[in-house]
Amino acid sequence: MPPPPLTTPPRPLDVPAHFPELAPLARTTVRLHPRPGSPTAADSSLGGPLHWPAHEPWPTCSEHVGAPGLAPDEVHHRRRILAEARDRDRDRPRTPGTDFLTPEERAAVNRASEPRLIPQPGPVPLLPVVQLYARDTPEAVALPGPPGTDLLQLLWCPFDHESPLGPTPRTELRWRTVTGVTAAAATTPRPQVIGKDRYLPEPCVLHPEAVTEYPAPHELPEPLADRVENWAESHGADYQYDLAVAPGCKLGGHAPWSYIDPFPMACAQCGGPVQPLLTIDGYECDGGSRSWWPGEDTESARPTHLNIGRDHALQLYVCTTSYDHPHQQHIQ
Repeated sequence: MPPPPLTTPPRPLDVPAHFPELAPLARTTVRLHPRPGSPTAADSSLGGPLHWPAHEPWPTCSEHVGAPGLAPDEVHHRRRILAEARDRDRDRPRTPGTDFLTPEERAAVNRASEPRLIPQPGPVPLLPVVQLYARDTPEAVALPGPPGTDLLQLLWCPFDHESPLGPTPRTELRWRTVTGVTAAAATTPRPQVIGKDRYLPEPCVLHPEAVTEYPAPHELPEPLADRVENWAESHGADYQYDLAVAPGCKLGGHAPWSYIDPFPMACAQCGGPVQPLLTIDGYECDGGSRSWWPGEDTESARPTHLNIGRDHALQLYVCTTSYDHPHQQHIQ
């Protein structure tokens, strides 16, 4: 029997009922709810294999050839060791001051945590990050993309790349028509070395769910924002974290605008407007946005093991005029 769907609890307050001027600003976003699993190329996933044409070269990054880093397999192994040790520590309390790892486990954890020179033949293959099939998105939301496409894929380089907002992974997007992949690649190329363990996702299955969002207070006229925030606070809620923008990995929706203030964004190629496409967040929610936690779920709040910046989210924007124009990425 499949597990019950992950469902966001109802919002604690009905915002448009009290502030009708917010109703036209509502957007439907798709919370992706990644959870640990063993996805295949036929599944919507985060960190899983991609449905990739056998004839199409896998994208790579040539900026880090010969750079020291971490072995991905060792990073995954380290995470398993630490998770098992924490479970063991809860079941059998240890003597204070002693290591909760065995000497063998400690050696493996230390080895997986120290960057070193690891042979990487040629440029670094990009890591699969998100694969989302249109058939898995809720009926209320159409998968954004060029006409006729029904598959969205995101990959990134597992090393830091400088940006105006600080180091981020360099991202690439692909839109596909599933039936157009007549011969799929049998395997997914994997890098021998990665720059940051926080850019290596654990394989997760997605559980898409449509929810309604409203703009962050930073995007509202100041008098309206003050009224809404004061009203929410008087009813024991926080507009930004409980009523406006859903946390976690999602498709579309509004920008969180918690790390930086809103600033004008435009397509670098045509100057036209851009809109949010994907938000990649290491956490399902945090202490401030706990009201969005799916009530049926008991998994970790950070199932993907990703960490962008200082516990922020990486958001990708696309041009509303053409999906062929370069996308933008920001940390928020």
